[in-house]
Amino acid sequence: MELKEVLIALCSAHGVSGSEDSAFAAAKRYLEPVSESISTDANGNLYAIAGNPQAKKTILLDAHLDRIGLIVTDINDKGFVKVDKCGGIDIRTLQNTVFETADGVKGTVCCLPPHLSDGSEDKASPISKTWLDFGMTAGEVKRHIKIGDVLTFSVKPAELLGGKITAPALDNRCGVAALIRTAELLYGKECNYKVVIMLSSQEETYGTGAAAGAFRVDADEAIVVDVSLANQPDVSGQYAGISLRKGPMVGIAPILNRQMGNKLIALAKEQGIPFQLEPIAGRTGTNADRIALTRSGVRTAMVSIPERYMHTQAEVIHPDDVENTARLITSYIFCGGAFDD
Repeated sequence: MELKEVLIALCSAHGVSGSEDSAFAAAKRYLEPVSESISTDANGNLYAIAGNPQAKKTILLDAHLDRIGLIVTDINDKGFVKVDKCGGIDIRTLQNTVFETADGVKGTVCCLPPHLSDGSEDKASPISKTWLDFGMTAGEVKRHIKIGDVLTFSVKPAELLGGKITAPALDNRCGVAALIRTAELLYGKECNYKVVIMLSSQEETYGTGAAAGAFRVDADEAIVVDVSLANQPDVSGQYAGISLRKGPMVGIAPILNRQMGNKLIALAKEQGIPFQLEPIAGRTGTNADRIALTRSGVRTAMVSIPERYMHTQAEVIHPDDVENTARLITSYIFCGGAFDD
């Protein structure tokens, strides 16, 4: 499969946290030809079985399927629509941004023109003061939009010079694409794992999908794929040294299994797969935090795809990092993992 095609299709799907149906359908279309079976659960997770379904040990591969957005909380008598965050949306990016409903109805965030400003409004408006204009009367708006509807950026994915991709929802649709590619690399080949790919729901709001899904799967090991921070102007510290197209980031954190992390690093070195390190002092802020604590504990590793401008409508990644994430995880599975059977 063409990786850029998969990325663009996934990022074009709506799928705000808690309403992942369209993203579910897009991912299912690519997973079905390279999986043993596809299923779902009450929380909206998608599961695909790969590897050896009869193997004695199970590895769970997780990437969250949802994306950030807004939720409608009120419609006033002038037809303006009040919203709140659904996930960690960056309010600095909202002014005059176009959003759309799952049905494609578009509206723009209201913003005071500079001609009418005395300068006190120059800071980003808080979400409590954010309204959208859909260009309709209150009666017309209410025929198309209701309280509780979710909205997301009305921005199409695009390819930048140098092969990079910019799109909203690359967090974490690029992780989903990496696991679809992993399924393709595993398909029809022998290994000593039953591989359960879980595309989980609601990571951006509570982590419900990962917590419930990991309990259901009851895996021996897990690898979580998400995005993390890459260098850009004004970034200092450890993330200033993280580059696009220099490979996935292997997480090192107290909650992550060190043996699995060391094995991933060793495999990357042996096979010439570019990689970078991501040391974290506490929680990872990903589904790994929930999966590692499931039942009596799951040995968990984390592999992150470098990304710029996270939680905006213009996130940027390089597809080579997605491909190398899939190659690294596949290598771990083919070698039998970090532990003796």
